[in-house]
Amino acid sequence: MSQPKFLSGDKAGIDEFLDRFDVFLFDCDGVLWSGDHMFEKVPETLEMLRSKGKRLVFVTNNSTKSRADYKKKFDKLGIPAEVDEVFGSSYSAAVYIARIMKLPAPKNKVFVMGESGIEQELESEGVPYIGGTDPALRRDIEPEDFTNIANGSMLDPNVGIVLAGLDFHMNYLKTAIGFQYVQRGAQYLATNIDSTLPMSHSFFPGAGASGAALEKAVGKTPVSFGKPSQAMMDAIEGKFKLNRSRTCMIGDRLNTDIQFGIDGKLGGTLAVLTGVSKKEDFLADGAETVPSAYVNAISDLLG
Repeated sequence: MSQPKFLSGDKAGIDEFLDRFDVFLFDCDGVLWSGDHMFEKVPETLEMLRSKGKRLVFVTNNSTKSRADYKKKFDKLGIPAEVDEVFGSSYSAAVYIARIMKLPAPKNKVFVMGESGIEQELESEGVPYIGGTDPALRRDIEPEDFTNIANGSMLDPNVGIVLAGLDFHMNYLKTAIGFQYVQRGAQYLATNIDSTLPMSHSFFPGAGASGAALEKAVGKTPVSFGKPSQAMMDAIEGKFKLNRSRTCMIGDRLNTDIQFGIDGKLGGTLAVLTGVSKKEDFLADGAETVPSAYVNAISDLLG
């Protein structure tokens, strides 16, 4: 496998690379920002790409925020973007549930193990749900709960899907309820299964970590709709009508962002070294996931 090209400081190389693509898919956390800290010259970099006629799509695995939430964050940080340019894992899952699965009512309700971003996107697609941010589930499990969960009195008979995402209030009660739904035939899905979340110049447990207890209990990995899932790529292609050979994925994480672009047979992938993966991870002999090129930071594309 050929070595990726290092573009930082190489103006000619950058120009040649950018000319190969019409569409750029951007990861957000670790590429544009870390938590509420925006990396240097992000707005200028995006404006440069737009001025060249490039289409930008912001593809994120963070299920805690809806597209509208991301628009607010872009505005707060001074990054120009439109809601329609955002494609998150919560939206990807909601579209799949509503438009592809099309479970017949009334057994089409979703038990959410996650934050409000999932709820907002399910609402946008007209999908009924329970759980999620319900304060009644943010407590310790009580002895009588075991009986009531087992006999079904605490369960909704119309739940046909368990959808897990990053949950900042995960507990045993939610896990036990989710497990019972799956045991009773509900389909087991996940917005994404990232192990970590880049935040505030550090890393924290991600959606895969917060849902690990349920996955272990169920004994199988849920169907996921975040990167590198090609269900997400198909949905993006369908919405934006992009030409994959003229599309580049930009991200900081090899096993999600870069693998997403490789599996999707995109024209190229660009790794950014401000997030999870380091250059040693893909420059080492025998590296399994190797980007087409890499830069130290996204602003290096300004030359």
